[in-house]
Amino acid sequence: MATDTDTRPPTPERELLHINMGPQHPSTHGVLRLELDLDGEIVVTCQPVIGYLHTGIEKTFEAKTYLQGVTLTDRMDYLNPLGNNLAFALSVEKLFGCEIPPRATVARVLLAELTRIASHLVWLGTTALDLGASSVFLYCFREREQCLDLFEEMSGQRMMTSFIRPGGLAMDFPPGWEERAAKFLDIMPERIDEYESLLTNNPLFQERMVGIGRITAEQCLAWGVSGPILRATGVPFDIRKAKPYCGYETYDFEVPTGRNGDCYDRYLVRVAELRQSVRIARQALDRLPEGPVRTSDRKVMPPPREELAHSMEAVIHHFKLFTEGMRPPRGEAYVPVESPRGELGFYVVSDGSGRPVRVHERAPSFANVQALKVMAEGGMVADLIATISSVDPILGEVDR
Repeated sequence: MATDTDTRPPTPERELLHINMGPQHPSTHGVLRLELDLDGEIVVTCQPVIGYLHTGIEKTFEAKTYLQGVTLTDRMDYLNPLGNNLAFALSVEKLFGCEIPPRATVARVLLAELTRIASHLVWLGTTALDLGASSVFLYCFREREQCLDLFEEMSGQRMMTSFIRPGGLAMDFPPGWEERAAKFLDIMPERIDEYESLLTNNPLFQERMVGIGRITAEQCLAWGVSGPILRATGVPFDIRKAKPYCGYETYDFEVPTGRNGDCYDRYLVRVAELRQSVRIARQALDRLPEGPVRTSDRKVMPPPREELAHSMEAVIHHFKLFTEGMRPPRGEAYVPVESPRGELGFYVVSDGSGRPVRVHERAPSFANVQALKVMAEGGMVADLIATISSVDPILGEVDR
């Protein structure tokens, strides 16, 4: 368990050691570097250094049409691509003021929760692996593969699906997809029980997690931290409840919270969120109505394919929409959603042309990574591994 540490200021007899931790390989938790000042094995100062994965995606948006921009959102948080699609689509749709068909709205909730399950499975598996529990990693990725199989079947892509688009969905689900999704959701509760049987009461796991990387609710709010890290401090803030979108106010689910704000509570919150996502996804699947999955607003979506064979106006409309892009009215919009890492949203500015003037992402990982300083200082350098893992950072959305 964590113990009190000596954080007295250094003296000439107690010289600090300045070291770099990282930059790690992208296949760990992204290219992150920490500058540390150590007093023996105690972290006195911790400064995250970011920017190694900078891609200029936000600037690239300005040269793309709104539809082309969807493919950029996939690649920011590559564990939450459908959630990113959704956040961007909601902001663009707010500019247009268009209505989304009920089937598309319910399907978006289903896909967002399946994506949350896949993301949390990666977090759980890699966190266990970081602490030496390799079996859990294999079990988590077993279920994640089934989730990615569903995404591949519906879109042709395992991860970067670009399936949720302004105006609805790229297409409807293929025949039999809903039944296979239901089977996946049916097995998940038992599998989550299996993960917990290996970790929750494991004394070695608790030794590495309980009391480690603590942060208070006040510190979270001061640093802009959201998502499971904030909820682990006891604050029940979830965008799906606080500012509902896609009809989340009509779904029956709970917001898991912790008390201590440490690595172990962040683990408990995310495991509980796995169960709640299964619960929401089942409700969405049960209430999925028949009907179209694209808006009838022709300023946003192209005409149906069958019209192109006999309508020149439809052909012209289709051509202009894909060459010049959809043209929302002048204005700005921001719609937040609850990503697996916290509050996510795209601030979109339109000048009435087919390309946005500005697109800025409110990335939850950006704020969460900066708060590593608070969680790490005063702790042991060996505990940094668990602390970084518990933050679940995605550097693709930190650096952008």
